[in-house]
Amino acid sequence: MKRLFRRPKMAITHHNRTNAASNKPVQDRLLDAAEDLFCEHGFDGVSVRDIAAAAKCNIAAVNYYFGGKDKLYAEVWRRHLLLMRQTRIASIDKVMSRSEGQPRLEDLLNSYANAFIKPMVDESRGRRFIKLMAREMVDRHLPQNMFLEEMILPVMTALQAALVRTCPGLPEPKAQLAILSIVGQLIHIVCARTMFEQTDNPELPKLDLTEAVNHIVKFSAAGIRAYSGGKTE
Repeated sequence: MKRLFRRPKMAITHHNRTNAASNKPVQDRLLDAAEDLFCEHGFDGVSVRDIAAAAKCNIAAVNYYFGGKDKLYAEVWRRHLLLMRQTRIASIDKVMSRSEGQPRLEDLLNSYANAFIKPMVDESRGRRFIKLMAREMVDRHLPQNMFLEEMILPVMTALQAALVRTCPGLPEPKAQLAILSIVGQLIHIVCARTMFEQTDNPELPKLDLTEAVNHIVKFSAAGIRAYSGGKTE
């Protein structure tokens, strides 16, 4: 049985004061309010009435602009996915154009890794997105394949093409596996850093993201070169 949770009236009042002072369009106010509430209480713990009150809008505005809570939830995600997709592809294109299509492998991986990490560790939006993602993984409400089609596939296609151009001997299937490995390492290091920061256990390392990214880049570049038949140092 799903547990229902209603946002305290005092917290909603805080959102009302914030949005009342804003000159943002109604759609943006609804998206901002919905994102905050979904992060804190999950999809089922938030009603349309809660969202409208937080955005200081009429309840009918949710249906008018988004067609209901399900589609509003998807649009909250779409804002994040669009930003991540654009940022990551831009990081790839920048390196490839700057080096006339033949960058150092480490430069390509470093540019992509930093573009991947930066939005996720942002003190405001990044932290909210991680909470949103954690809730979605446990209780799914996004349209099927939305994450895959709108973010993963476009970015993976761009990075795969760049890797193959950078390492001509790299088979495409191996490039795909290398990308999955890099992404897995980056996600894990972000999650581990968040967990480690929440404890005082002296046995846990203090994770420096710059150092961690440099390690992932060096480690991954060595593996990719081994796949492509080049040197691994």
